Amino acid sequence: MNALCFDKVLRFDDNYPEPKPEGDEVLIEVRMGGICATDLEIAKGYMDFTGVLGHEFVGMVVKGPRKWKQKRVVAQINCICGQCAMCQQGLSNHCRRRTVIGISGRDGVFADLIVVPERNLHEVPDGVSDEQAVFVEPLAAAFQVIKQCPIEKHMRVAVVGSGRLGLLVAQILRNTGCHLQVVGRNELTLNFCEKKRIQARRISELVPRGDNDVVVECSGAAEGFEMAMQLIRPRGTLILKSTYAEPASLNLSSIVVNEINLLGSRCGPFNEAIDALAYEQVDVESMISRQLPLSRGVEAFEMAADPRYIKILLKVGS
Repeated sequence: MNALCFDKVLRFDDNYPEPKPEGDEVLIEVRMGGICATDLEIAKGYMDFTGVLGHEFVGMVVKGPRKWKQKRVVAQINCICGQCAMCQQGLSNHCRRRTVIGISGRDGVFADLIVVPERNLHEVPDGVSDEQAVFVEPLAAAFQVIKQCPIEKHMRVAVVGSGRLGLLVAQILRNTGCHLQVVGRNELTLNFCEKKRIQARRISELVPRGDNDVVVECSGAAEGFEMAMQLIRPRGTLILKSTYAEPASLNLSSIVVNEINLLGSRCGPFNEAIDALAYEQVDVESMISRQLPLSRGVEAFEMAADPRYIKILLKVGS
């Protein structure tokens, strides 16, 4: 089968072995996938991953239980054991034995076929297009912000980083009615915010006042963390969404001095993300810059790293 693989080098392989479902797994024909910042970091060496990349996708079940046959689906990325202490405590995303699609110990979705545990599946409603459905996983991660830190209307909230995830987080936060601003460098994505009635500020023009109740760091760069620390008020909450391939050198003393609440934030609720797309509560289609075939996957990764583009999708199946 066709696949986009990484083993120190990113390459397209037209003869990659087809996966075979085992146990409770189903076989999915991938229709479309999305490239995110984590994929770009993995291609730089993050997680020491080798294999098929990708975890944002929509596909069709071709082998599995009858109730799923020919259903259009997305899937949660954490494949769990269901038996360890984390799973038993309702923290299955932190399963001690988990593999993670396209990130850790399991091939990803930039391929013709993928196997996924049945428990991970979510059906995509007819009213949600393939292009929209690709965004379910990152949109769920954006929803996790308000799951971990409920946002009220009177709060001052800043998002650092106006990239793909930052734009999704900003749209979710906008819907809470809080006093929101997005801080970034990219003219293209800052203009996207303005069109969505979200206040956007260029970092070069910003004078940090340290007066935000909550700051969400989505920049993907250590400098973004430093900016977030300048924006947060004492005893405020800083939510870290970024992952870095390279170790970051950070001065953490102000976290202690200002008693900052620091929250790591990762995967989130798929059902809420699907509903938000179905009821048009967020706009993801305007974020799509290009759609390329899987065979041009290496080129697509180069585009995804280019600030002239926002979201690059890979068309896999028919």
